[in-house]
Amino acid sequence: MSDEREKPIVITPDMLAAGSDTRVDFERGMRTAPPLILLLIAANVALFGWELAAGALASRESIVEAGALVRDRVLAGEWWRLESATFLHAGWDHLIGNCLVLYVVGMACEHAFGFARTAVVYFTSGLTGSLLSTALSPGPSVGASGAIFGVVAAVVVALYRHQKHFYLRDKRIGFVLLIWAAYQISTGLLSPYIDNYGHLGGFAGGASAAWLLEPSLLSRRYTG
Repeated sequence: MSDEREKPIVITPDMLAAGSDTRVDFERGMRTAPPLILLLIAANVALFGWELAAGALASRESIVEAGALVRDRVLAGEWWRLESATFLHAGWDHLIGNCLVLYVVGMACEHAFGFARTAVVYFTSGLTGSLLSTALSPGPSVGASGAIFGVVAAVVVALYRHQKHFYLRDKRIGFVLLIWAAYQISTGLLSPYIDNYGHLGGFAGGASAAWLLEPSLLSRRYTG
């Protein structure tokens, strides 16, 4: 008979941490068809169809008349342009790129904040993006990307502030967002109708809104 004794198991700090981890999977229960995000995408697509039918992309003057953001017009009292411009796009590539990212990131945002609070994030971000754009650029500019940058910021803030409660299974989303941000900024440099000031203003607005709003997922977590 062998008198070899079983080696003792060494308890490491990582093993202790794993046993005491009370965080929940952030992606668990996430809807693949978030109602608000699908509604916003439908609105953007419908208005782009109207742009094409109305010939709004034919010239600078036509896109301005369609509702693009123009500093002089806003200061003259056409405040509605601060939001209307966020539902217009400069081309198919602009629209499709925005809708794809809005779906991916919006799914996470609506999962975290719910329908109503995500709406607050989206429209606040669109407004702050338009305000910064108006302050620093004469225009015209169009696009939902300022609002979408705000949605991105809201997700980042929620995960950062509540990292003790949530964890992500797939952290590659950060790489996807980086590529999209680089694409949007480069597109903004190439197109006369896309304004990077709107991107920065939207990001700031979304981050601020998310910092003030409590994710509804937290309450669902404790009651469900």
